[in-house]
Parts: sequence; C-alpha cells; structure tokens
Amino acid sequence: MNRYLAGALAGAIATVPMTWAMNRMHRRLPRAERYPLPPRLITERVSAAAGVADDLSERQHKGLALSAHYAYGAAVGAGCAPVIRATGAPPVLAGVGYGLAVWGASYLGWIPALRILRPATEHPARRVAMMLAAHVVWGGATGYLTARLSRWNTPASPARAAWTDEASARAARRMEEPAGV
Repeated sequence: MNRYLAGALAGAIATVPMTWAMNRMHRRLPRAERYPLPPRLITERVSAAAGVADDLSERQHKGLALSAHYAYGAAVGAGCAPVIRATGAPPVLAGVGYGLAVWGASYLGWIPALRILRPATEHPARRVAMMLAAHVVWGGATGYLTARLSRWNTPASPARAAWTDEASARAARRMEEPAGV
C-alpha cells in the first residue's frame, strides 16, 4: 500500500483509541475544566464563522465535530510515514513524537493563529495534559499502523503472509504432518 495512503488510513483508525482516551480523561477532569473537547469547540467556532452554526441541530453539531476529528486524523496521519522513514526510530516511538508535533503545531500554532481557540498555554494544565496524552495514543497507534499497512505488498508484512498462496500451502502441509514431527 502507498505509504501516504497507509498513513492516512492509520491516522483515521488511530483516532478511535484517541477519542476513547480523550473522553475517559475528560470525565475525570474537575467540573470547571469539563468544557467541550477541542474537536467540538473548533467545529462550533468554524461553523459560527461560516454563518451556519445556528442552522445545525445538536446532533448535526456532534456529527460535524466527530467527522472533522476523524478527517483531520486521516489528513495529518498521511505525513507519518515520511517521519518514520526519516527518523529510523521504531514506528511507535516515531509516531509518538509525530503525535506530539501535531499537537504542538495545532494547539500552539495554526489554531490560535487563526483565532479559533486560545493557545494551549492559556488552558488549564490538566486539560493540556489530557490532550498531550491523547496525542501520544494517536501518534503511537498511527506509527504502528502506518508501518504495518505500508508494508502490505512486501514479504516482510505479517498481514500479507496470511493471505498469500505460499502461506496457505505451508499451513496446509503443516496440518497434514503427523503430530510430533
């Protein structure tokens, strides 16, 4: 599989455990810090700026926030493969670093620069820690999945081996051998 496509698919899939982790940690924050999570805040502000926020139902706001979150995970996930390749680090470690870089570029970079949200430095420390941890989850999962998916067409891929004719033939021969041989 093309490594950029693998990264995009991995980023979208990795958004599942990231979202789960964010929601779990969010529930543990003090009540005053449990305001909506960034995907919701970002989509609310962008839809308000576009003049459509008032036309959306609560269900549509939630769907838009979730859709945008997964789309962003896929879009930035596409950039993970070159990072893994350039660093030579183990994919999970490179992915964690990449996830933290995505957090920094987003919450200290373009999001406050466009005046969508205040920079992370102006949010409560526990919320910042929650988002950093969520990006560690996303980055590690994205790194791992990118490495696995991008090697689909190589003999080294553990996923591919199970689907090839030669692997099936080896498995069939093993089943025909007497026990203990």
